[in-house]
Amino acid sequence: MEFNGLPLHPLIIHVVVVFAPLAGIVGILYAAVPQWRWWLRWPLVASAVIAALAGIIAVRSGQDLENQRHLQTLPELATHAARGRFLRWVMLAFLVPTALAAWQLGGPSPVSADGKTRDGRTGVVAWAIQLLLVAGAITVLVCVFLTGDSGAKTVWGG
Repeated sequence: MEFNGLPLHPLIIHVVVVFAPLAGIVGILYAAVPQWRWWLRWPLVASAVIAALAGIIAVRSGQDLENQRHLQTLPELATHAARGRFLRWVMLAFLVPTALAAWQLGGPSPVSADGKTRDGRTGVVAWAIQLLLVAGAITVLVCVFLTGDSGAKTVWGG
């Protein structure tokens, strides 16, 4: 896969490197700070969806680049490829608690005159959704770091 004559993989991974950590950080904030949920709801959903879609494209473009350049024999590349595939599934799985949180967790709306809150789940269900969101966000952050680190070591050595 190419874009304007350049391999797509080194281009698309920058989308993952930006939006996956952004989704993770916003997910943690969304779970931890109910007062910010009104402002963070759509950035959380958008960043998670963009990161997941970019992750799918990154895996596919990475496999194409590997096949084009006949790089299958590099042991560092095998580690990076395995971590990239795992990250793709982590990002897709992260969409579940993201959607649940955006749909089920409420918070105060600064645009309402009387400061009413958007009714959402409370109690055990809300805590479970928040826990899933934070656990997923931390998993995303760790996996992005590990995948990017192995990719950098493959390309730049070390």
